[in-house]
Amino acid sequence: MSISVNIPKGTRDFLPYEMNRRNYIFSIIKKVFEQYGYTPIETPAMENLSTLMGKYGEEGDKLLFKILNSGDFLSNVDIGNKNSQQLTPLLCEKGLRYDLTVPFARFIVQHYNEITFPFKRYQIQPVWRADKPQKGRYREFYQCDVDVVGSKSMLNEVELLQIEDEIFTRLGINVVIQINNRKILAGIAHYIQAEDKIIDITVAIDKLDKIGLEKVKQELKSKNISDSSIEKLQPVFDISGSNEDKINQLKIILANSPIGLEGIAEVEEILYYLSNIRLNNEVAIELTLARGLNYYTSTIIEVKAKDIAFGSLSGGGRYDDLTGIFGIPNIPGVGISFGADRIYDVLLQLNAFPDIINKSIQAMFVNFGTTESYHALPIIQELRSKGISAMLYPEKAKIGKQFSYANTYNIPYVVMIGEEEIKNQCLLVKDMQTGKQQNLNVSELVALLSSQT
Repeated sequence: MSISVNIPKGTRDFLPYEMNRRNYIFSIIKKVFEQYGYTPIETPAMENLSTLMGKYGEEGDKLLFKILNSGDFLSNVDIGNKNSQQLTPLLCEKGLRYDLTVPFARFIVQHYNEITFPFKRYQIQPVWRADKPQKGRYREFYQCDVDVVGSKSMLNEVELLQIEDEIFTRLGINVVIQINNRKILAGIAHYIQAEDKIIDITVAIDKLDKIGLEKVKQELKSKNISDSSIEKLQPVFDISGSNEDKINQLKIILANSPIGLEGIAEVEEILYYLSNIRLNNEVAIELTLARGLNYYTSTIIEVKAKDIAFGSLSGGGRYDDLTGIFGIPNIPGVGISFGADRIYDVLLQLNAFPDIINKSIQAMFVNFGTTESYHALPIIQELRSKGISAMLYPEKAKIGKQFSYANTYNIPYVVMIGEEEIKNQCLLVKDMQTGKQQNLNVSELVALLSSQT
């Protein structure tokens, strides 16, 4: 009887060549993070639900994976007529993290006396969301976060934009780095006379790319935002031109909104610093950028690929009081997150992965039997000691089978040591791409393989 073996929807297995590609992405991101002076931390996959709930907004809370309490705890619980919200704390005390930012805020508070501020951290770990799986959207995926807490300086935003630019340049993806400011959005809410609906407005605007303008208007109307307010919002969406043009138009529209003008001034400061830095990718003000998460207070950032229609590849922003909900207020913070799985999919569609990353083994030694393997082992050991990846095929087999194995794993060189090579103290080395064969000594083989890394 056959058994159906599957993994949960929205999750993926990764074969060796896929892991090589993923590690290529992680390696570039990690290298840039460290180059800018950020240090690594890790937090648990699960957090107490009291840490997670209420931090992402109503819709975010619905996407939290909750973990059923262990043990026969229900035997002593009177469930009665409780609804799902009342049942949750009885059934589940913990959940899988939705992102890395809220657990980081908890981390800051818990380790407050062990940290020197400003604190610059990076974190590369998986997160989970009970979302509907679709193209570019998974239930389990990796985030690569970089944050600085304990500083209100806009120079932090400038540095994060530099990091965005450098990482996507190194990955070979042409992007546009979009920026906005939640204070500008608050000013817009004031302008359309719907200040008390700022959360509803940002949550709806954040869906603009996904559901379109008309459905966004319908959602705003369902939140009891008047038709006149919605109509006043349309011209704001239509603001266009250069960054300078957009700022000038915003200053007119938000002239009577102090918080809106404050947000404009913050964006201007960021653009001022950027004007003296050479970036490879465009930084553009995008007024429809809202970032639906409730904890953002100021700058918001999102990155999209130019050459392919896809969702955001990176995003983040400033959250100046996220730690306040855990008992220590007024610790400013700002950070960005890279979606490694989406970056992977974009590189795959653009055919932009370099060939060399699929060649984790540089040389394979053919196994002709016990005597030949005995002579091959010290040579392989010497190659490894010099940082060259090498392997011996583990058993004697037909040479065609061994060559096929090398081709499957994109091993560029196959080394043969038979009776003749042992006698002449040489190695027969085959380039698997060109088919060329040559006799080399060990030093010459080291030089050849070293030149390929």
